[in-house]
Amino acid sequence: YRSAEDILEAVKPLLKKYECDLTLSDDIVAVGGRVYVKATAMLCDTDVIAEVSAFAREAETKKGMDDAQITGSASSYARKYALNGLFCIDDTKDPDATNTHGKSEKIKSYKDIQITKPKTKEDLF
Repeated sequence: YRSAEDILEAVKPLLKKYECDLTLSDDIVAVGGRVYVKATAMLCDTDVIAEVSAFAREAETKKGMDDAQITGSASSYARKYALNGLFCIDDTKDPDATNTHGKSEKIKSYKDIQITKPKTKEDLF
């Protein structure tokens, strides 16, 4: 299992090394009477290199959580998936992907991931 915080912890040294910035932002979007959190992850150097958004629906109620906690939970979930999309992280071993609700070994390090900074926007594709 990995959280947005785990991903950010692993990526921060790479951002510094390649002189890039990562910005996360949330927007609240209402669709069909339901509230969604739209999280956007944007990777920049001097220009925007890539931008990815992900959505998570707020639960109407959740036992033991107040409204702020419900929104915060949806934000964390949406940010995690925006970061997964931005950095092409495969989430198939994540309990959220398999929906087994079992315990998974927490990833201890992303140090083995090799990331190189593209020279141009065309290098991304």
